[in-house]
Amino acid sequence: MQHRNITGESFFCWDGDTLIVNILGKPSARSDAIGEPQGNQLRVSVKAKPENGRATDYMVKFLAPLFGVRVADIEVVFGQENVNKQLRIKAPQKLPAVFGAAPPPAAAGPAATRRAR
Repeated sequence: MQHRNITGESFFCWDGDTLIVNILGKPSARSDAIGEPQGNQLRVSVKAKPENGRATDYMVKFLAPLFGVRVADIEVVFGQENVNKQLRIKAPQKLPAVFGAAPPPAAAGPAATRRAR
């Protein structure tokens, strides 16, 4: 099944108050880290091994506090057992620096559903 890239040329976009992020995962890394964007994906490295989707579960647990959300607020749209993934993060309270000055739509107004630059 081929998945639709709704983020366009960017690695993220907003759908209402939900942040959609395309991820290029790197399991079995030396450390957990958010890297730089590569094309329309954000590189995220995690120490967990890629066994039955456990690295993705670990990645979600790693990312949740960085976005100020609960683990349950992050949905893996696709890529549970693949390095190419898409996440939906419901109402993030903060954004890591790699997202620049792109405030959540709530901060910009109620009708601010927009695509990142």
